Amino acid sequence: MLNINRTIADELSVKEIQVTAAVDLLNEGSTVPFIARYRKEATGGLDDTQLRTLEQRLGYLRELEQRRAAILTAIEEQGKLTASLTGEINAADTKTRLEELYLPYKQKRRTKGQIAIEAGLQALADKLLADPTLTPETEALAFINGDKGIADTKAALDGARYILMERFAENANLLQTIREYMWHNAVLTSQVVTGQEQAGAKFSDYFDHTELLKNVPSHRALAMFRGRNEGVLQLNLDADPGQEEKSASSHCESLIANQFEIRFQDRAADRWLKQVVQWTWKIKIALYMETELLSRVREAAEEEAIKVFANNLKDLLMAAPAGRKVTLGLDPGLRTGVKVAVVDSTGKLLATDTIYPHAPRNQWQASLKTLSQLCSQHGVELIAVGNGTASRETDKLAGELIAMSSGQRLQKVMVSEAGASVYSASEFAAREFPGLDVSLRGAVSIARRLQDPLAELVKIEPKSIGVGQYQHDVSQNQLAKGLDAVVEDCVNGVGVDINTASAPLLTRVSGLNGTLAANIVAYRDNEGEIRNRKQLLKVPRLGPKAFEQCAGFLRINGGDNPLDASSVHPEAYPLVEKILKRVNAPITSVMGDTGKLRQLDPVLFADEGFGLPTVKDILKELEKPGRDPRPAFTTAAFQEGVETLADLKPGMTLEGVVTNVANFGAFVDIGVHQDGLVHISHLADKFISDPRDVVKAGQVVKVKVLEVDAPRKRISLSMRMDAEITQSNDNKGKPQAARRQSSQQTKPRSSKQGTSSQPNANVNSAFADAFAKAKRR
Repeated sequence: MLNINRTIADELSVKEIQVTAAVDLLNEGSTVPFIARYRKEATGGLDDTQLRTLEQRLGYLRELEQRRAAILTAIEEQGKLTASLTGEINAADTKTRLEELYLPYKQKRRTKGQIAIEAGLQALADKLLADPTLTPETEALAFINGDKGIADTKAALDGARYILMERFAENANLLQTIREYMWHNAVLTSQVVTGQEQAGAKFSDYFDHTELLKNVPSHRALAMFRGRNEGVLQLNLDADPGQEEKSASSHCESLIANQFEIRFQDRAADRWLKQVVQWTWKIKIALYMETELLSRVREAAEEEAIKVFANNLKDLLMAAPAGRKVTLGLDPGLRTGVKVAVVDSTGKLLATDTIYPHAPRNQWQASLKTLSQLCSQHGVELIAVGNGTASRETDKLAGELIAMSSGQRLQKVMVSEAGASVYSASEFAAREFPGLDVSLRGAVSIARRLQDPLAELVKIEPKSIGVGQYQHDVSQNQLAKGLDAVVEDCVNGVGVDINTASAPLLTRVSGLNGTLAANIVAYRDNEGEIRNRKQLLKVPRLGPKAFEQCAGFLRINGGDNPLDASSVHPEAYPLVEKILKRVNAPITSVMGDTGKLRQLDPVLFADEGFGLPTVKDILKELEKPGRDPRPAFTTAAFQEGVETLADLKPGMTLEGVVTNVANFGAFVDIGVHQDGLVHISHLADKFISDPRDVVKAGQVVKVKVLEVDAPRKRISLSMRMDAEITQSNDNKGKPQAARRQSSQQTKPRSSKQGTSSQPNANVNSAFADAFAKAKRR
């Protein structure tokens, strides 16, 4: 049986003792963020990424061991467990291998092979397999038995054939051999279903497509699976792509024959045995393998898609906050007006309104007057403009407001409003603003997400934030787990102000749940601001274990103890006292004194209780207490006069914001309601294999317009300023890789409701379709 900890250690290339320590901590109820941050000595410094992988593999391997034990028990109860079989089962390292070893012993409905065995035909099957010189029809004569349904030699030979077919098809070693051969040699073919050419035009790149199975990238695989699910495409595996004569024996048939030492030498039973082998492949194994290998491709594609979504979500959550500034939020709209909300530096709602600067009312000047009054009255410093319908028109309004407000320092920023409507209609928003119109809540969310993207976006289900690929085609359970882990790591990586954090934000803190978060909010509402971390133990149901897990990630600014505003865990406060004694100075003078702290030798303070990694972390934290790991706040300046596709011209150099990163490139918002694509070949002047090595969601970039295809609403961009411009309807000057992606030029800009226009025809890999739907919730 597998040694789980050793197996994981080998996979992570770390020591087994590190894995054992991490597993023990997880078993005790510790969270990944807590272990990564405060138990470095125990785990040898395993980071959060390693710990997440460890946690995932631990669950899989434990399930594997439970299933292994159940299978051994089941076979033993049948009296068929041998030492050799036990060894094979104990050596199985995947669930697939385990199930295939169990296949011959698994209780199942009566098959043709089982019926034949019951009729006494197993001896005939064994004789012909062992001695092909025997004549099948002659040997079958002895097995004719009308009472058992064997009327003639044909019936006897058919029954014997079914027995061998099932025996061959249930041989785990054979299945493994064929699987490996097909994985490396089979090709996936995709054909359009007759009559679906027009309805499925977005999948046209796969109407006649062939590709080596193992080389199919995740986005193409998911596109083809979606096409099949929509009834547009038919997918098949060709195990012998180079074989011209389809009537000839396939390589997989040869593998079956070799496994059972069958040689075709024109002996009496060879023709019959050859038919057994052919039927085994065509009837039993081929379909099984196609289903299993396509499932393998899909699982790998889903895993990659979830990884892409998780990476983009992390970049978005860890985007630079504008900080504690009074902010005016504008939720753009035409007929329904622009919703306005002003929030103070802590996100508290101060005022709301609705203005109608655009058609059909065109109350431009009146709208400017209203906004000017709000800005003056509340001391507004930032203007957050949602990027949905009428965003550029509203951005222009904000620009005029800034121009006429010369006495105030105003700055406008375009903000993604993906998921804003989800928050507006949520139960939490209804509790937070019970008397506020749903549409106005969206403006509040837009303003707050500029102040602190992380604090606001945690209120929205991660899947609704809209930075994923094919998010509705993947396992929703695995997607939720992956995204929740990202949110948890981001929240705990930044830390949370316990006196201002919302319940949804507190819920994501290590050791807390929805109940404890609600209890903390209720406690501070009743008792006033929490003054020190020890006070948390007075919160109902928050016991010592929860305190241990959460205390280091909760911040108390201006409280009784300056250390409570840092990431130093209360359990390490005695160590800080030891440091203060050494320098003979109070904590208030030591915190932030880089020169003094860097003169200290960490080795002097390490002991059995606190190892060197913890001491170094504490000294680093004391240098910049409560430091925010997120980058400095920057904004993209959309070019004035460039507001629609019609305003774009090849050769233009613009500034934009990366909205999504896919395996083949990055989508960039340049302020024209339609994101352009920077293909991976145009992200840098050198070869890159992963776009995320160059760009991240939320990053401000400079791009050059290569091509504008207005009819199909596609924009081709480059981050290489020397890139050759491509004329419309002409692929000249475009790299070969980019030509293959020529139909992936843009994703439509979604509205705040999460809807978007349908993808155009001829969308290569149907990937634009995924992004078009990414924010539909």
